[in-house]
Amino acid sequence: MTGRLDGRKALITGAAGGIGLAIARRFAANGAQVAIADLQQQRLSAALTELPDKSVAVVADISSEDGVERMLADAEERLGPLDILVNNAGIAEPIVRTVDQKLSDWERVIDVNLRGTFLACRGFAARALPRRSPGAIVNIGSVAGLGGIPSSNGYGVSKAAIAHLTRNLACEWSAKGLRVNCVAPGYIDAPMSAEMFADSRVDRSRIEQRVPLRRLGAADEIAAAVAFLASDDASYITGVVLPVDGGWCAYGGP
Repeated sequence: MTGRLDGRKALITGAAGGIGLAIARRFAANGAQVAIADLQQQRLSAALTELPDKSVAVVADISSEDGVERMLADAEERLGPLDILVNNAGIAEPIVRTVDQKLSDWERVIDVNLRGTFLACRGFAARALPRRSPGAIVNIGSVAGLGGIPSSNGYGVSKAAIAHLTRNLACEWSAKGLRVNCVAPGYIDAPMSAEMFADSRVDRSRIEQRVPLRRLGAADEIAAAVAFLASDDASYITGVVLPVDGGWCAYGGP
């Protein structure tokens, strides 16, 4: 893939660490100029040191319409017109029984994961479509949005909605040169999983035994799939939700 994104300008949300930063690194290694966005300035500044000099960082709250518009305007002011958007920013709610879930926790997850993805897609398209130059959006979903998981009524539901949003937008925008796809990670060795495994309700070894490849995924394995879908190698792929999950969704056993 080296050089396959030469000359492209990409914005990656939730890129101060974990999967988002891995995507930014992969894009930069393949020739793209990247803007990384996140809510936390200190972590963004640290992440920027791991990227090439021409990379930029944008502090952004994607849960608000104004925040998304400022993010896009700032990124384009500093990089020029964007070719690629990766909607990676996301959070999860505490893992508790549904009857104990707080509405405020649920609403926050929906605001960041679903509304943030919608707003970023809409804002990006409003800028990209009039240019009529090829572009790509890659949304980050989850296997939690492809099957039922107890106590995942915020995170899982938001990711299921992102998968369908991806299909809707692909059907609307692809003929105008803007492809839209989604990568659905399985259990990845990244900060969100680490937080989940720190809770005694989730057993890492049990998850690993459930995955046909018998291990968690690496952040760079997600980044590789995202880079492929953003590149011209995927020029005839749009509206796809691609599980990158070590076989999690394929497995039908107990």
